[in-house]
Amino acid sequence: MKLSEVKNVLPHLDQVTFQLESGAYVPEHFHVTEVGMVTRHFVDCGGTIRSEKAVNFQLWDANDYAHRLKPGKLLNIINLSKEKLGLGDFEVEVEYQADTIGRYRLAFNGHNFVLQNMATACLAQDACGVPAQKAACCTPDSGTCN
Repeated sequence: MKLSEVKNVLPHLDQVTFQLESGAYVPEHFHVTEVGMVTRHFVDCGGTIRSEKAVNFQLWDANDYAHRLKPGKLLNIINLSKEKLGLGDFEVEVEYQADTIGRYRLAFNGHNFVLQNMATACLAQDACGVPAQKAACCTPDSGTCN
């Protein structure tokens, strides 16, 4: 979900709710402690130089039960961050600590913002010898794999 999409959704909400893919909810007394731009500049295992940019929200379970972040307040935080940092319209990633700090993609299901799990992957499989995955129906003992 891009930053512009988040900004377009917020004015239509009564409350801001974040939900994990597992169905669990981020406690409703969370705080957004950071909005920023994250730039990753790296070399993959095949030697290709890559760069990625994302807008980052950091959520924190503050144990501050008296306050709830309203949609207008989050929109103000985003607009201030956009003005001060020159944020572009990039995909939004969310940092949230359940057991350890996790990074999530952001989606919206019509009611809640959903923290979607991210996974690692090899970006240069052809260069490092990782074989292409077989079709899902192909298992080693099925007799259908080549």
